[in-house]
Amino acid sequence: MWIEFSVNGRRERIDVEPRRTLADALREDLGLTGTHLGCEHGVCGACTVLVDGGAVRACLMFAVQADRSSITTVEGLAADDGTLHPLQRAFCEHHGLQCGFCTPGMLMTALDLLHRNPSPDRPLIREELSGNICRCTGYVGIVDAVESAAHELNSLSNEGTNI
Repeated sequence: MWIEFSVNGRRERIDVEPRRTLADALREDLGLTGTHLGCEHGVCGACTVLVDGGAVRACLMFAVQADRSSITTVEGLAADDGTLHPLQRAFCEHHGLQCGFCTPGMLMTALDLLHRNPSPDRPLIREELSGNICRCTGYVGIVDAVESAAHELNSLSNEGTNI
Protein backbone atom coordinates (compact mmCIF):
# COMPACT_ATOMS: atom_id res chain seq x y z
CA MET A 1 0.00 0.00 0.00
CA TRP A 2 1.22 3.49 -0.77
CA ILE A 3 1.09 5.82 2.19
CA GLU A 4 2.03 9.45 2.61
CA PHE A 5 2.95 11.33 5.73
CA SER A 6 5.14 14.11 7.00
CA VAL A 7 8.21 13.02 8.94
CA ASN A 8 10.14 15.74 10.74
CA GLY A 9 8.56 18.30 8.43
CA ARG A 10 9.38 16.46 5.21
CA ARG A 11 6.73 14.81 3.03
CA GLU A 12 7.33 11.12 2.44
CA ARG A 13 5.58 8.58 0.23
CA ILE A 14 6.43 4.92 0.68
CA ASP A 15 5.06 1.54 -0.33
CA VAL A 16 4.53 -0.75 2.67
CA GLU A 17 2.93 -4.07 3.39
CA PRO A 18 -0.17 -3.61 5.56
CA ARG A 19 1.49 -5.56 8.39
CA ARG A 20 4.66 -3.41 8.50
CA THR A 21 5.07 -1.48 11.73
CA LEU A 22 5.67 2.24 11.80
CA ALA A 23 8.99 1.57 13.56
CA ASP A 24 10.17 -0.68 10.72
CA ALA A 25 9.01 1.81 8.07
CA LEU A 26 10.85 4.65 9.80
CA ARG A 27 14.04 2.65 10.32
CA GLU A 28 14.22 0.53 7.20
CA ASP A 29 12.38 2.51 4.55
CA LEU A 30 13.37 6.03 5.63
CA GLY A 31 16.70 5.38 7.39
CA LEU A 32 15.58 7.08 10.62
CA THR A 33 17.37 4.71 12.95
CA GLY A 34 16.99 6.92 16.01
CA THR A 35 13.69 5.14 16.61
CA HIS A 36 15.04 2.17 18.55
CA LEU A 37 13.47 -1.27 18.77
CA GLY A 38 13.84 -2.92 22.15
CA CYS A 39 11.07 -5.22 23.23
CA GLU A 40 8.81 -4.88 20.15
CA HIS A 41 5.85 -5.31 22.51
CA GLY A 42 5.29 -1.67 23.52
CA VAL A 43 6.75 -2.17 26.98
CA CYS A 44 10.17 -0.51 26.90
CA GLY A 45 9.34 2.81 25.19
CA ALA A 46 12.52 2.95 23.07
CA CYS A 47 10.46 3.29 19.88
CA THR A 48 8.35 6.24 21.04
CA VAL A 49 7.65 8.87 18.38
CA LEU A 50 5.08 11.64 18.09
CA VAL A 51 2.20 11.08 15.69
CA ASP A 52 0.06 14.15 15.18
CA GLY A 53 1.64 15.56 18.34
CA GLY A 54 0.99 12.62 20.67
CA ALA A 55 3.40 9.96 21.87
CA VAL A 56 2.92 6.49 20.38
CA ARG A 57 4.88 3.27 20.45
CA ALA A 58 5.98 2.88 16.84
CA CYS A 59 6.41 -0.87 17.30
CA LEU A 60 2.69 -1.21 18.04
CA MET A 61 1.39 0.97 15.22
CA PHE A 62 1.11 -0.16 11.63
CA ALA A 63 2.66 2.22 9.13
CA VAL A 64 -0.65 2.33 7.21
CA GLN A 65 -2.29 3.77 10.33
CA ALA A 66 0.02 6.77 10.03
CA ASP A 67 -1.16 7.61 6.51
CA ARG A 68 -1.68 11.39 6.19
CA SER A 69 -0.21 11.98 9.67
CA SER A 70 2.56 14.20 10.91
CA ILE A 71 5.35 12.24 12.61
CA THR A 72 8.22 13.55 14.69
CA THR A 73 11.16 11.30 15.47
CA VAL A 74 14.20 12.04 17.59
CA GLU A 75 16.00 13.12 14.40
CA GLY A 76 13.49 15.98 14.17
CA LEU A 77 14.40 17.56 17.51
CA ALA A 78 17.64 19.31 16.58
CA ALA A 79 17.54 22.41 14.39
CA ASP A 80 18.61 22.17 10.76
CA ASP A 81 21.98 23.66 11.68
CA GLY A 82 22.57 20.93 14.28
CA THR A 83 21.72 23.02 17.33
CA LEU A 84 20.34 20.66 19.95
CA HIS A 85 16.81 21.03 21.28
CA PRO A 86 16.71 22.16 24.94
CA LEU A 87 15.67 18.64 25.96
CA GLN A 88 18.67 17.12 24.19
CA ARG A 89 21.03 19.64 25.80
CA ALA A 90 19.51 19.02 29.22
CA PHE A 91 19.96 15.25 28.87
CA CYS A 92 23.65 15.86 28.17
CA GLU A 93 24.12 18.40 30.95
CA HIS A 94 22.30 16.36 33.61
CA HIS A 95 23.75 12.97 32.68
CA GLY A 96 20.34 11.72 31.57
CA LEU A 97 21.89 9.19 29.24
CA GLN A 98 24.53 6.53 29.46
CA CYS A 99 24.33 3.80 26.84
CA GLY A 100 21.78 5.92 24.93
CA PHE A 101 19.49 3.10 23.87
CA CYS A 102 16.44 4.42 25.72
CA THR A 103 17.26 8.07 25.06
CA PRO A 104 15.24 8.64 21.85
CA GLY A 105 12.10 7.25 23.47
CA MET A 106 12.73 9.19 26.68
CA LEU A 107 13.19 12.42 24.71
CA MET A 108 10.02 11.94 22.70
CA THR A 109 8.00 10.97 25.78
CA ALA A 110 9.34 14.02 27.63
CA LEU A 111 8.54 16.27 24.66
CA ASP A 112 4.97 14.96 24.64
CA LEU A 113 4.72 15.69 28.37
CA LEU A 114 6.07 19.23 27.97
CA HIS A 115 3.61 19.93 25.15
CA ARG A 116 0.74 18.89 27.42
CA ASN A 117 2.13 20.35 30.65
CA PRO A 118 4.88 22.97 30.29
CA SER A 119 5.60 23.03 34.05
CA PRO A 120 5.47 19.46 35.36
CA ASP A 121 6.63 18.72 38.89
CA ARG A 122 9.06 15.90 39.62
CA PRO A 123 6.40 13.33 40.61
CA LEU A 124 4.54 13.94 37.34
CA ILE A 125 7.76 13.67 35.32
CA ARG A 126 8.50 10.34 37.03
CA GLU A 127 4.97 9.10 36.38
CA GLU A 128 5.02 10.12 32.72
CA LEU A 129 8.40 8.47 32.12
CA SER A 130 7.50 5.33 34.05
CA GLY A 131 6.53 3.57 30.83
CA ASN A 132 10.06 3.94 29.45
CA ILE A 133 12.68 1.51 30.65
CA CYS A 134 16.26 2.60 31.28
CA ARG A 135 18.71 0.04 32.62
CA CYS A 136 21.65 2.42 33.07
CA THR A 137 20.84 5.79 34.62
CA GLY A 138 18.65 5.21 37.64
CA TYR A 139 16.33 7.91 36.19
CA VAL A 140 17.50 10.75 38.48
CA GLY A 141 19.47 12.47 35.71
CA ILE A 142 16.58 11.98 33.30
CA VAL A 143 14.09 13.60 35.68
CA ASP A 144 16.58 16.42 36.34
CA ALA A 145 16.97 16.92 32.59
CA VAL A 146 13.24 17.12 31.90
CA GLU A 147 12.77 19.54 34.79
CA SER A 148 15.63 21.70 33.54
CA ALA A 149 14.38 21.67 29.95
CA ALA A 150 10.91 22.67 31.15
CA HIS A 151 12.38 25.71 32.91
CA GLU A 152 14.41 26.66 29.82
CA LEU A 153 11.49 26.21 27.44
CA ASN A 154 9.24 28.27 29.71
CA SER A 155 11.87 31.04 29.82
CA LEU A 156 12.14 31.00 26.03
CA SER A 157 8.35 31.03 25.74
CA ASN A 158 8.14 34.04 28.04
CA GLU A 159 10.71 35.79 25.82
CA GLY A 160 8.60 35.02 22.75
CA THR A 161 11.03 32.48 21.28
CA ASN A 162 9.30 29.52 19.68
CA ILE A 163 11.10 26.17 20.03
